[in-house]
Amino acid sequence: MTGLMGEETVTAQAHPDPAAIASVIVAVQSAGIRLETSVETRTGGAGPTDAGMLWIEGFPVTVPTTAGSPYVLRAEDNGAQGLYRDGERLASVTGARRPRFYDRTTADGTPYWKIALLHLDSLASTVVQACNYWNTADQCAFCGIGVSLDAGSTVARKTPEQLAEVAVAAKELDGAVDATLTTGSSVAPDRGARYVARCGRAVKDAAGLPVEIQFEPPRDPAILDEVHGTGGADAVGIHVETFDPDVLARVAPGKARTGLDTYYRTWERAVALWGRGRVSTYVILGLGEDPELTIEGCRRAVDVGVYPFLVPLRPVAGSLLADATPPDAAYTDRVYQKVAAYMTERKMSSADAVAGCARCQACSALNAVQPLLQIGRRPGSSGARS
Repeated sequence: MTGLMGEETVTAQAHPDPAAIASVIVAVQSAGIRLETSVETRTGGAGPTDAGMLWIEGFPVTVPTTAGSPYVLRAEDNGAQGLYRDGERLASVTGARRPRFYDRTTADGTPYWKIALLHLDSLASTVVQACNYWNTADQCAFCGIGVSLDAGSTVARKTPEQLAEVAVAAKELDGAVDATLTTGSSVAPDRGARYVARCGRAVKDAAGLPVEIQFEPPRDPAILDEVHGTGGADAVGIHVETFDPDVLARVAPGKARTGLDTYYRTWERAVALWGRGRVSTYVILGLGEDPELTIEGCRRAVDVGVYPFLVPLRPVAGSLLADATPPDAAYTDRVYQKVAAYMTERKMSSADAVAGCARCQACSALNAVQPLLQIGRRPGSSGARS
């Protein structure tokens, strides 16, 4: 089988093997792609920002669009697209089209795309586009939650009714298969968890979609039981961002004061409520972290029952790390391989996630690298219906 970083062998195969495609995905998520054809992109804000949304050989991928990248996305004669480097074709690509539901508005005239966005096949929304850390000394350096609000491309607070209306349209018109709802951190004891759970319940009741909700560890752990009792979430994301305490203190001082031990205690209680693999945490690569601390932290999270969703740093325009350089592919590949091997050993599957980032996988190469591909390829046609 081709070595993971040996993407040059892909061109020789009519149907590239998963290891070869994994190498391409790892590479482009670090180096980005140049566009010589159009593709649906997302600019500003949180989530897969400043990125093109693609299927590479059927694998869902969000990838930075970068003018200086050696990887080029080109239109081909038959209407398809191909990914090239140095003139050699590496992979077939299907680009996502503009979702149909974006053309609708609510009764009060708010465009649906200001309420929620479609990330390939996953509906996503920041239900409260504000965070008590923003514009303070505690601001997370990688975050851009205030950027899209300042630009007028979203609204400050989405109501459960608005989200339910948009979710129904996204499912019926564009085939959305789940919803991911997040929120900025609140000073309230629940840190915003109660409201995002209410929104999740509205989406589930109206559209029947599985939902992940994301929030910081509540100050009172018993709030987790209350949130679970609403039935508003099939999965939860409680994001530590990095397992290196020195890096956490530098890039996310508010989260650092919460403390890694608090995250583990919160995860344990959440896993007891939602189940193994239905609790996830973002782990960002490329912040200057110690890779061994990262790998060990991911292993400990897996042992608790938490899915460590590894992603390379994607500098967000307007954030404190806007000018940072993403990690190189060799580094992310090494961490992916070690964590993926442990997850396989412990039989942790992204398929268990049901909803959310760990289900979608488009911002990470972890599921493509993992020897047992739990999700596998998705047909490009699901993101490119006419």
